[in-house]
Order: sequence, then C-alpha cells, then structure tokens
Amino acid sequence: MIVRRFLDDDGELAQHLAQQLNLPLDWPEDAGLTTGHVAKIASAAACDVSYNQAANGHLIDLFAALPLPGTPDGDKFWVALGNAGGNAALYIDPGNMGGPTFDRLARGNEAGIADRVLSFLAELDDQQRDAVTGVIGDALAHDTQVAGGHYLGQLWLRDAETTAWHVLLAKRRLLETPENRERFLEAWGNA
Repeated sequence: MIVRRFLDDDGELAQHLAQQLNLPLDWPEDAGLTTGHVAKIASAAACDVSYNQAANGHLIDLFAALPLPGTPDGDKFWVALGNAGGNAALYIDPGNMGGPTFDRLARGNEAGIADRVLSFLAELDDQQRDAVTGVIGDALAHDTQVAGGHYLGQLWLRDAETTAWHVLLAKRRLLETPENRERFLEAWGNA
C-alpha cells in the first residue's frame, strides 16, 4: 500500500474532511492544526495501523474457513493436517497456539499468528507441502463450486503466506524511525 505522505489542500482526503465537517481547508485560520493537517494524520494512521489490522483480520478469516477445532470434522482435519505436515504443523495446531490467540489478535496488532504461519510453511518440504495442500483443499472444497480441492489448498497456503508476510512487514514499519526513512530515501536518491 502506498502511503500518501504529501497531501496538499486539494488532496482527496482533505476535501472529504472539509466537505463532511463543513469546514474550510485552512480552518481554523492562524491555528497550528488545520483540516489539511488532520487529513495527513488520518492518511498516515490509516496506512500504518489499519493495514496491519486488516492483514491480521484476513489471517483470522483464513483460519475461520478451516474446520473448527473441537468439532468432529475439525478433529479429523487437524489430525490429518498434523500427519501431512509433521512437526511443522505444530506451529498452527490449535492445541499449541492456545485458546485466546485469535481473541488477542482480533483486538490488537500482534504478529504471533503471522510468525507461526511463516514458520509452518518454511519447515514444510515439498512432499509435506503437497500433502498439506490436499488436506486443506479437501476441507475447503465442500463449500465451493470450484473444481479441485487441491487447487483451493494451494490458494489458501499462498494467501496465508502472503498475508503473514504483510503483517510482519507492517510490524517492522511500526518500529521505523523518521531517521530510518530519511536514510532510505537518501540512499535510493543517491543510487
């Protein structure tokens, strides 16, 4: 996602705020914080925080598409996933992740699920990945008209991997200082 760092008075968000609040763009006149400044703050906050929350929410959605732990279908699924993924599957096993994991994730910007998903996928060899793809695909196939559960399993794994990476990347961005950003821009500007 591209962060709009430099919004001018004609910026889309500033115009929206001015229209919704019925305020001139330079309101309050001769004050330190104007509608345009609020737009800049809102833009930065939306990109840096909301994107991370959206990615975490998407990880929750991906897991919610799988059979629920503690149900007959779920118990069969998680055992089959453990058999297919070996020790790597322990990273995302419901018993190892702990009950409140998704509750904490839904309320904050934690990267714990992302770490677990990437560790799980990194440790799978090609044979295990193929077997895991089949298990996940079979579980997803009953809810859709798309032919080939194996293909659905591939999509789930790809999506989980990319989304987990986005969460970790957004977490890294939260730790970045203005000096880091300036050093980055200067290095690339001088390249």
